[in-house]
Amino acid sequence: MNVQEEKDMEMASRIEMDEDNDNRGSMWDLDQKLDQPMDEEAGRLRNMYKEKKSSALLLLRLAFQSLGVVYGDLGTSPLYVFYNTFPGKIEDPEDVVGALSLIIYSLTLIPLLKYVFVVCKANDNGQGGTFALYSLLCRHAKIKTIPNQHRTDEELTTYSRSTFHEQSFAAKTKRWLERHVSRKNALLILVLVGTCMVIGDGILTPAISVLSAAGGIKVDHPGMSNGVVVVVAVVILVGLFSLQHYGTDKVSWLFAPIVLVWFLVIGGIGIYNIWKYDSSVLKAFSPVYIYRYFRRGGKDGWTSLGGIMLSITGTEALFADLSHFPVAAVQLAFTVVVFPCLLLAYSGQAAYLMSNRDHVVDAFYRSIPDSIYWPVFIIATAAAIVASQATITATFSIIKQALALGCFPRVKVVHTSKKFLGQIYVPDINWILMILCIAVTAGFKNQNQIGNAYGTAVVIVMLVTTLLMTLIMILVWRCHWILVLLFTGLSLVVECTYFSAVLFKVDQGGWVPLVIAAAFLLIMYVWHYGTLKRYEFEMHSKVSMAWILGLGPSLGLVRVPGIGLVYTELASGVPHIFSHFITNLPAIHSVVVFVCVKYLPVYTVPEEERFLVKRIGPKNFHMFRCVARYGYKDLHKKDDEFEKKLFDSLFLFVRLESMMEGCSDSDEYSLYGQQTERSREGLLNNNGNGNTITSYADTTISSVDSIVPVKSPMQGSMTVRSSEHVSSQTETDELEFLNSCRDAGVVHILGNTVVRARRESRFYKKIAIDYVYAFLRKICREHSVIFNVPHESLLNVGQVFYV
Repeated sequence: MNVQEEKDMEMASRIEMDEDNDNRGSMWDLDQKLDQPMDEEAGRLRNMYKEKKSSALLLLRLAFQSLGVVYGDLGTSPLYVFYNTFPGKIEDPEDVVGALSLIIYSLTLIPLLKYVFVVCKANDNGQGGTFALYSLLCRHAKIKTIPNQHRTDEELTTYSRSTFHEQSFAAKTKRWLERHVSRKNALLILVLVGTCMVIGDGILTPAISVLSAAGGIKVDHPGMSNGVVVVVAVVILVGLFSLQHYGTDKVSWLFAPIVLVWFLVIGGIGIYNIWKYDSSVLKAFSPVYIYRYFRRGGKDGWTSLGGIMLSITGTEALFADLSHFPVAAVQLAFTVVVFPCLLLAYSGQAAYLMSNRDHVVDAFYRSIPDSIYWPVFIIATAAAIVASQATITATFSIIKQALALGCFPRVKVVHTSKKFLGQIYVPDINWILMILCIAVTAGFKNQNQIGNAYGTAVVIVMLVTTLLMTLIMILVWRCHWILVLLFTGLSLVVECTYFSAVLFKVDQGGWVPLVIAAAFLLIMYVWHYGTLKRYEFEMHSKVSMAWILGLGPSLGLVRVPGIGLVYTELASGVPHIFSHFITNLPAIHSVVVFVCVKYLPVYTVPEEERFLVKRIGPKNFHMFRCVARYGYKDLHKKDDEFEKKLFDSLFLFVRLESMMEGCSDSDEYSLYGQQTERSREGLLNNNGNGNTITSYADTTISSVDSIVPVKSPMQGSMTVRSSEHVSSQTETDELEFLNSCRDAGVVHILGNTVVRARRESRFYKKIAIDYVYAFLRKICREHSVIFNVPHESLLNVGQVFYV
């Protein structure tokens, strides 16, 4: 031990003595005992001690809260695992030990090692799920199928990505992905398949959890028919889905205590059953019994893996619900509470079944001591509801992400909490989930068939996550290829084994998630295909700048007072809808602003960086572009703030543009010092005398978000020129003109486009565009409703696109 370590230990002990004496009321004067350098050292150590103590307490609190949100689904699996593993009678007690050994190592390999310690670290700034992984990949490679990215998007503070050497394996993989459109589409379809299976989980989790919990009534009343249990489950499900519009903000504080009590109860019952019935089941920790189980069971033992698979259901929901908790809190909760309690619960049930092989149907409830049966039943029902709520919330979240990335029809999204951004409610999806969930519960009336369906959905999501994680490890983490091969190989061996087992049960209920996923996949892919074709048509038919300039400042029309907000999906260029509008109408507003609402592959865009404003053409044309950028977790709220912020950004742009006209080249650099060289090249085109020449191109000025924070350089870096008064006067005149036009009225001009397949198109394209996509466009919400446009100031411009 060196001198410094001895000094630190001495100071730490003195600080503890000082704090103890303070609590007893005795004041010790450190100044009399320590010299000045030691006093400073004491203060440093005291602060470090307090910071570590507070951070540790915060981590414990977050780990406790994560139990209710993240682990509800995984924690309710003991309700139905052994019944689905042995749907008939247990022939040999050793089979119970083999099944327990499989459960132990499944929990260790998949939730613990793969998800908690590897996959959770692949979050997108705290956001988990299939689309979060896809967004990470989209930032590191140009694989997004709708090419609406702009270089200014990469300057966002939330647009984090890593760079790599051109000759590296990551760079070669990136070029391989970007080279062919078919590979981008294959990756998108893979992501959509995983998303559809998560939606299937949102249907099957409430069904099997609530039905299994309600089955406890029948155990205490053996004469009760199965239909009564189904009715009770359906009533609970209807109540659960009916209360979704209130949100979980007011009751979410109950979730963590309920799930914590649940884990402690099942862990305690497990210890009791091991002690009472058969402690020899603990030999299942040896993997030898897995080999004996398969050798003895043959094909039946292999197919029983479909039931074992249910012990790790909820693992994908663990990753999808990651958003509000740090990874360290999730890891702490799993290793300290969830993992040991689950092992004890399954071991206790196995010990009970060793002595009561005929009770496998209701193994969980029959293994409960009689004195605490009904309290445990109530806790189990509450835990099943919490687990169902977690998967429903995850389904809403992933639908919102799909909507933001152009992969789902426009639906109403309601923000249910003012405190938490991620708590949303999607009414249309909620009622669809409820109908399908009740149909599954009432249709099957059997945990076994629902379990088969559930296992199929879960294993496919895990396979999708493994394939996406392979790309994440190469492109984002830049891992060595040996580590990538090791992770991918081990994951695929385990998951493909489970997948081969659930294939045997497709005809016994496993077809349900496949049908549900196929329906949602058709909807999502056709919608994305139609959106992509419409965007490509608008890109190819956008109006040239030469045509706009040829019309002159009046655009060949009467310029009436007011501001026209023309909504378009193009982030650059003048859309075809504008030429269609001015060709058919003899007037246009004095100020025209092209508004593009664009979603980026980031989880959020900060408010101060949301708007990007540019000028189109000369100043006397009074034409602007405003791009509003959102992340996939951001919500376009139903309020009047959007229009206000848009005009605030526009006025700020005019003021800053006027200031920039008096800058020399060097001053321009200091003013835009936060931007890259490439961004600054498009800001202003200056002649040799330093006088500004306004460019007629669309990239005349940079984004507002990058120049708003810069204030102090204007005071010391800007050169005062003789034209300063003229610029100020011009700025004042234009601001007054914009204000007068705003007072005259704002009109929202939206394109009401009809997309049709060309006559020479193939028949499947005609079916997809003319029927499926047209039907989805007809039933989804209009843009005017999404943007909260007042009906009296709305102007729809109809046109037909042939793609």
